[in-house]
Amino acid sequence: MDIVWREDKKLKQHLKKTIKEADVTWVKSSRVFTYRSINAKTRAYARIWGLSRIWQKALKVEPAYILEVISEKYDRLSENEKAKVLLHEVAHIPKNFSGALVPHIRRGKGNFYTKVNNLIKRLK
Repeated sequence: MDIVWREDKKLKQHLKKTIKEADVTWVKSSRVFTYRSINAKTRAYARIWGLSRIWQKALKVEPAYILEVISEKYDRLSENEKAKVLLHEVAHIPKNFSGALVPHIRRGKGNFYTKVNNLIKRLK
């Protein structure tokens, strides 16, 4: 079966609420588009897609991101776990909101997982 993607406005509202509660100030929610996929063959619960600089120039658009949740996995989670998944994906968005993505770097001061855990702790 092919992957089916559907825009998800409810997910967008949940994302806005989550980033507000975690005091995530660098994300421009108007430039984050939310989709739900069905039949995706991945181990992930969600994915974030960035619009690279060359695409921005070619299309004459500002930086943007697509946050995709994998329905079969994401939907089974508790509300708290869903918020954690969303914050994990948001942590991939750099502070300059450039369209680039922050990788899973495990070492050093800028440890990705430390960043994710700090965001989760800030949830109210």
